[in-house]
Amino acid sequence: MRSRVVQQELLETYPDDHPDAIIGREDLLLVNAVMGNHRWMEKKLRTLYQPGWHITEIGAGDGSLSLRFLEQGICTAKDLHAFDLAGRPARWPREAAWTQGDLLKQPLPDSEVLVANLFLHHFRDEQLSELGRRISSRTRLILAAEPDRRWIHTLGGKLLCWLAELHPITRFDMQVSIRAGFRGDELKRALGLGPEWHSEVRSTIFGAHRVCLWR
Repeated sequence: MRSRVVQQELLETYPDDHPDAIIGREDLLLVNAVMGNHRWMEKKLRTLYQPGWHITEIGAGDGSLSLRFLEQGICTAKDLHAFDLAGRPARWPREAAWTQGDLLKQPLPDSEVLVANLFLHHFRDEQLSELGRRISSRTRLILAAEPDRRWIHTLGGKLLCWLAELHPITRFDMQVSIRAGFRGDELKRALGLGPEWHSEVRSTIFGAHRVCLWR
């Protein structure tokens, strides 16, 4: 798996209220729990976040990750901004901002922190380069948790799907996600970030590719 292969995932083709899509999103909560992505981001923010910084989550989905930051007391609602193609969830705080739209067609919000969870692997390298150009000059920290593109994780993913009896959509999309994942400093290079950006990259046994970028 030397090169990334990006293709559309099945879950993206279903209406949000379709029963299979609802089950698929529930499966993703389990996958996130196994990968430990939310816990890792929370831990990083507890160490690096400075009071008053604004946090923007791109590809926020139902907002559960950002709401976790709020519930754990890392930030206040007025410091949160979510960006997604989907509309504002009913449980999203009134004081927090929500932008519905295409990130590649408008500037990203001005914020010191940018987070993305299992989202950036959906984009081809040229799209990631365009996204990198839209990152605010105010941004100081980027946290991304994506699939780690290794053969061993394709086998581990199949085992998890079998043990947890995950939906066929999840089984298919998991393999697509792994093939579109990242290795080494690929994400930083694809975003076109300059030498002023420092990076820490780690792969986990549960298939997570964790990237911390700061300047």
